[in-house]
Parts: sequence; structure tokens; C-alpha cells
Amino acid sequence: MSTVEYRNIAIIAHVDHGKTTLVDKLLREGGAFTVREEVEERAMDSMDLEREKGITIKAKNASLHWGGKTINIVDTPGHADFGGEVERIMQMVDGVLLVVDAVDGPQAQTRFVLQKALHHGLKPIVVVNKIDREHADVHRVHDQVLELLLDLHANEEQFNCPFIYASARDGFAVRDINDPRTNMVPLFETIVSHIPPPKAHPNEPFKMLISNLDWSDYVGRIAIGRITSGTVKTGDVIWCIHKNGKREKATVGKVFEFSGMRTSESVTGEAGNIVGIAGFEELEIGETLCSSAEDEPVPFTDIDPPTLQMQFCVNDGPLAGREGKFLTSRQLRERLYKEIRMNISLKVQDTDVPNIYLVSARGELQIAILVEQMRREGFELLVSRPEVIMKQENGQKLEPFETLWVDTPQDRLGDLMQNLAGRKAQITNMHHHGDRVNLEAVIPTRGIIGFETDMVNLTGGRAVMSHMFKEYAPHCGPVASRSSGTLVSMDNGITTAFALDTLQERGKMFIKPGDEVYVGMLVGENPRAEDIPVNPTKQKHLTNMRSQGDGKGIMLEPPIVFSLEHAIEYIAQDEYVEATPKSLRLRKKILDPTKRKRENQRMAGDE
Repeated sequence: MSTVEYRNIAIIAHVDHGKTTLVDKLLREGGAFTVREEVEERAMDSMDLEREKGITIKAKNASLHWGGKTINIVDTPGHADFGGEVERIMQMVDGVLLVVDAVDGPQAQTRFVLQKALHHGLKPIVVVNKIDREHADVHRVHDQVLELLLDLHANEEQFNCPFIYASARDGFAVRDINDPRTNMVPLFETIVSHIPPPKAHPNEPFKMLISNLDWSDYVGRIAIGRITSGTVKTGDVIWCIHKNGKREKATVGKVFEFSGMRTSESVTGEAGNIVGIAGFEELEIGETLCSSAEDEPVPFTDIDPPTLQMQFCVNDGPLAGREGKFLTSRQLRERLYKEIRMNISLKVQDTDVPNIYLVSARGELQIAILVEQMRREGFELLVSRPEVIMKQENGQKLEPFETLWVDTPQDRLGDLMQNLAGRKAQITNMHHHGDRVNLEAVIPTRGIIGFETDMVNLTGGRAVMSHMFKEYAPHCGPVASRSSGTLVSMDNGITTAFALDTLQERGKMFIKPGDEVYVGMLVGENPRAEDIPVNPTKQKHLTNMRSQGDGKGIMLEPPIVFSLEHAIEYIAQDEYVEATPKSLRLRKKILDPTKRKRENQRMAGDE
């Protein structure tokens, strides 16, 4: 098969604009599933977490055959925290399907992913999705996308890209809004005619850049990428050029092609096709596979650096080891270093303390997803509050800034503006539409941490936000953090309704009767900015006097239940989230109250 027969495309979009549903329909209509085959909705979202949260986390490959062509599709994440997944697959494809919601229009992540695609010289096809939604305005969205292309300095060929109007849920795509709405054929025809075949050299020696990694229990590590020249088959002797310059020889154990969402063994991998190759034990994304030790590596575009870091620590609390299987420093270290081989936007560093590791990432959601995956695998660990990664340039301290977009009801605008002002945000644009307002602001990354919780509370959950890394700029001084204090347990034991009835007068509780607590664990929130030691295990002692109904009828308010992301945002610098397979607890870093007081005095003296 010549390279003319292949089309390699990535599907990019803002989170929740219908990208994965569109891939489902393309796969079904492209014959990837049989008529009788039962296929779950959003079949490409294969991880449990992706299904629960309704977002794509890992980039995944699929393939379909249409009109005599093989179309390789890469589904990419739509959230800015997983931008590294988008960046690394750009060198695997020749064009992109940009999916935009017909109501929301281009959003923050639309700009981010499109910018990366245009920078790589890829040809876009714009799919205006969800045109069946109420209030869909395809003409406005069409103009907004063109304005965005101008903003991002698209060349003339990229600016004149075709527009397709679709409803992935209902399974149709049309070139003009008034065309009959039958199937996805117009989109297939546009892909085949507009996306160029891969620039590959079939007659030159074999060479391939590793853009993704997979694992099989049968053949081990699988390198996934597009073959840029030559062919490869099972039994060939090839070389891997590692990032450190070392060259390693191995025999190809298996060559895999994608067919639908599955992989099938192939006799030969051809130039221009996206394939998987097994045979090497140690591989990393960005390395080159080639036929000779003298070959030069394929250049790999460096991805944007991480802006946040957090401590991952061994769980040393009194309740450690009751729920998890993996508790030791060695197991935690192995798991983190295994993750960075598959996820190149994460960085892991050892620290001076043997049981603490620094994990750097794009955003707190990315780290929260990693912690949630580790919990489900049976790990117990402690996680600190995110801290931004500072830089020093010419003697000046620089910190990361982000562009923030908030869509809020008009009656909540004043409260939000006040909150943003305390976080050192500068409003750059404001647009009123009906009874809602779109805000655009530049805000230090430190100010983003914890803002989503405040926004939900201030607007009753009616506002939506998204943000994107902008630049490193001079440090802007202290940023307002959590204004409340906490209620800290001063005893070990089981909580009682009698004790909580008294404590709920002091603040909101995080626990319910019957929960096990320990010294230094956070059991509630104090409205004032100070920590109060409390005893949630206090029992009602029996007396000689007995009265009918005494002690009954205690009415407790429901406790605050934290999600992992909310807990990570909520904690202060001297606190940890204790994540175990079944529980989430908040605690002080130093559990002993006397030692904690000494440390606070020492810190105050240093300042």
C-alpha cells in the first residue's frame, strides 16, 4: 500500500464539546464495529476515570477504512492540564479535526490545541458540533472560529479550511446547514480530499519517532508512532536512539496495526502508517527507532514545562496500612517513575527526605487524576497543597501567569470580581450576553489554586471557568489564600454524635458519628482564621438522674464531603490530604500539637 492510501488525523477540542462521541460515530460508520456488536457510548474513553468524569485523559489511537483509504484517528484530551498528550501526538498526524460546540463557540482549550496544530503546519477541518442544541448559532460560531484563526496567525491555506456542521449524537454531518441530514459521509469525503497523505519515504531505510507507549502482558512495552521512512517487519533487527544518545539494538518481536479500536498483528509496517512495535524493554516517548546505528534521530518538539509541583509522601498516619496494599517509599517511587515514562508532561524529583517526592505537572487536575489512579491500584499516600514553580531571570523572581475565562450570572459578578481582586487578577475583557457575563482576566497561577471552589460557592454552581498558561512574569506579591481556619482533633478514637453536636456550633464538620479520627486530623472548618483543637470523641457520661428523652433527638447537619480535587485545593501549606483506597482525610503535616506549635513559632521567627 502506498502512502497515498493513508490519512492521519487528530481530533482536538475544548473539554465536553462532543469529540469522543464524534469518534464513536466515525468508527461505527467506517465499519470498525459490526452491526450486531454491542458498543458502549464513548467507546474511546476506556479508563474508568474517563467514563466517570466524562473527559478524555489519555490520547488513544483508532483506525478505520473508508473509500479505499485507511484513516488513522488519534483522540486527544480536551482539558488544558493534559495538554502534553496533545502536543506529543502532533508529529504523528497531518491534519486535525477541530470540534467546536455550536452554542459555546471556541473556548480556552480550543485556542490552546489549535495554536499547537497551526504551529506544526497541520491542516484543520472545523466541525461545528451539536447543531441540534437549542440556541445553537452556527453563523456566530463560524465567524468566531475565523477570528480565532486570524488571532493565531494561520497561513492562507489554514485560514481557508472547510467547515462541516454536525450532530455527533444524532449521527449526521453536512457541508451546508440546509443540506439533508442523513449520515457522516460528507465528513469522510472532506477528510480524504482535504487532509494530505503523510510525507513519508517508502524507499529509504526504516525510521520512526515514538509518540506514544503501550503495554501488553504478552509482548511487553509497545512503541507507537508514525513510520517516516522505509518498512519494518517481525524479525528485523533495529536500533533505538535514546534521549541520552545511547544506541541499543533489538529484534522486532511484533508489529501491530490499528483496526477499529483494536490492534491486529501485521506482517509489515509501511511508511506513513501509524503502527506499534514490540521488542525493546526500555523506551521513552520522543526517542527514535531506526534501521542503523549511524542514523540521526528524528527531531522531537519539546513540550511546555510544568507550572505546579506537589509533595507525594508515604502515609505515616496512625491509620496507615488498613486499606491499601502499597505503602512503602520504594513502591511509591517505582509507581511515580513508571508514570513519567508514559506521561511526559509530568516530572518527578527525589528530595533530601527519603519518603517525600516532588511531582511537577501542568495543573492540579492532572495530579488529582494520578492520585485517584494510584488509590484505585491500592496505594496509600499523602499529598500536599500545590505550589507554583518559580524562576529566576536576571536577578528577578518570575512566576507563571494564566489567562482565565469565567462565564457567570450577572447578579454574581460583583462577588466574583472582589474574589479575583484578592487573587491579584487583572480583568482584560468583559462581554455581556443576556443575563450572563463573560470575564477574561490574567491571574497568577497561585491565584487559580482554590478559585474554582470559591466560584462554585459564590455563584451557586452556575458559573463555568477555564484557564490556560500564558507566560512567566515578575512576582506580584502575596495572594489571598484560605480565609478560614480548621478544627483539629486532639484525641484518637471514634467520633460521637454527642461531641459533634457541640462542635457544629463552632463551624462546619468534615466527619460524621462513628468515623475514626486521630490527633492532628482536620475534623471541621472554623470561620475565623485560626486552628482550634477539639475533642470529637467525647462521650456523654451516665448520671444518677434520668430524664425521659434526654440525649435523644440530636440533629446534626450533614458533613462537607470532599472530592479529591476539592480537598487538594482546600488544604493549607501545613496540611496534607491522606488518600487511601476507601477514604480521604485531611490532616496537619505535623500531627503532634506541641511540635506543631514549635514549628509555627520557628517559621514566624524566620519571616
